[in-house]
Amino acid sequence: MSAEVQFSSEGAVIISYNTLTSNPYSLQPAISAAFGSHPSCLGIIIVTDLPAQFVGLRETLLRLAHKFAALPETLREQYADANSRWSFGWSHGKEIMNGKPDVLKGSYYANPIRDASSTVSEVQKANFPEYYGENVWPRATEKGVAGFEDAFTSLGRFIFDIGRELATACQPFAAAHLVDQSLTLPALISPNTTKARLLHYFPPSLSAALPPDDEPVDSWCGFHLDHSLLTGLCSAMYLSHDSSGDPVACAAPSATSGLYIRTRGGDLTKVSIPPNCLAFQTGEALELATGGRLRATPHCVRVGGGAGAGKVSRETFALFLQPDTEAKIGPCETFGSFSKRVFSKHYESVA
Repeated sequence: MSAEVQFSSEGAVIISYNTLTSNPYSLQPAISAAFGSHPSCLGIIIVTDLPAQFVGLRETLLRLAHKFAALPETLREQYADANSRWSFGWSHGKEIMNGKPDVLKGSYYANPIRDASSTVSEVQKANFPEYYGENVWPRATEKGVAGFEDAFTSLGRFIFDIGRELATACQPFAAAHLVDQSLTLPALISPNTTKARLLHYFPPSLSAALPPDDEPVDSWCGFHLDHSLLTGLCSAMYLSHDSSGDPVACAAPSATSGLYIRTRGGDLTKVSIPPNCLAFQTGEALELATGGRLRATPHCVRVGGGAGAGKVSRETFALFLQPDTEAKIGPCETFGSFSKRVFSKHYESVA
């Protein structure tokens, strides 16, 4: 029997992890309310009642995001991988957002499920280094970021498992539209192409100044669609920096800071994710794979002004659940061909 749909004060659909794992098909009304095409749908769902270890996994990794970003630039760049179009290891200022290089945030990319893809052909590896490259991890002796690899993979695998459960709950919506009817939506998610992104949003500086009061809503990260099937999101951690020592957790610099989503009807809504919860939003691959029944979620991040905002960074983590590059997500479209267009829009070609 289907449970009544619950919403946050901002209109995001809320489901319990316990129901997701024990009775996923009872969540059809919630999936429809979150991911469907009604004008009020936000395209995001919040999962509560998570296993107890999640809080510690999130705290550990998000603090490491700041610690890595605090390393000297020359050292950080040793962990960049231009051959993958900066899709493994460190990336800063390489992604094109709102028509210009994005220097407001730094990212660390890796596949938390496997270090290298041993089950794909050499041709695939050569054609899609963005997915089938090898992870780049900070050296175990790198001062300040001990335990980085373990923290990254532990949280990534935790979110991956829950994302697969959510895909099961979405299957009734996807079933009639999947090009390959022998597959289910959970089976379409591949450990080979799964990618996680640890993000550090730098405090405003002379090169990336605090925006004016009339700042655009996408001042910290431009409006975009993820090209995944599903994207798992942690609640962001804000850290206040001064010269006295390690940064301390703090509130967002402004009530206007944070994640914004456009509803299916075009309304702009700020969405908060509680620190002990996960959120999942829909990507373009899922929209294509379901014939538009489960639509992608337009979203952005706003800096927000306020006292002390110039000393506050934002740390968060996203996991992109994706198909293999040869998987068909439309009548004439593979995930690989679709991804190539997306990467070409956001990254310059590597000579």
